[in-house]
Amino acid sequence: MRIRILPAFLLLLTLSALLPAQTKPDALKAYREGRYNDAVTICLDEIAADPSNVESHVVLSWALVEAKRYEEAENWAKKGHALSKYDPRLIEILAEAHYYLGNNQQSLRLFQEYISYAPNGSRISLVYYFMGEIYLRLAKYRHADMAFSAALQLESMNARWWTRLGYSREMAKEYRYALEAYNSALKLDPNEQDAIRGRDRTQNQLH
Repeated sequence: MRIRILPAFLLLLTLSALLPAQTKPDALKAYREGRYNDAVTICLDEIAADPSNVESHVVLSWALVEAKRYEEAENWAKKGHALSKYDPRLIEILAEAHYYLGNNQQSLRLFQEYISYAPNGSRISLVYYFMGEIYLRLAKYRHADMAFSAALQLESMNARWWTRLGYSREMAKEYRYALEAYNSALKLDPNEQDAIRGRDRTQNQLH
């Protein structure tokens, strides 16, 4: 009896080894593929299993911002920040959540904190861009000029950012420099409507 059972047992082991292993859901992969709600679900499950999982808090906060669930993003980014106070990723995404919620001063303070911790961080150009937008909201046009200029030093091929730089200069009544920025935007994207309108306005001011 044992002689007959053993080959069958070995066959079963061989077949089970050939079956594809069940892969663990990958929140970061889902996020990068634009499946933000899937990423949120995976991260929440991971946090339920391990509330101290900082990586899950990071990806969860990213996914919630991309899904435009800003209040939830702020809440989870704060929880992650409490776990890892100096993690620049959590500082930056918390700043973004505050930005979209209209909390300008909190957002600006956190973006500045990100710069101090990660001056060469992967999101540094985006941070300068957001700071430029906040300064525009606050009518600090020269500060906005400096922030957008810093962003463009790092990513010079972004037509939208050139347009926003032009607008900040236009608001500061620096029409010649505003026109230069609008023209730079239009070289990259001739169909950028805000740049076209800005160019026309500044040309009228200069004539």
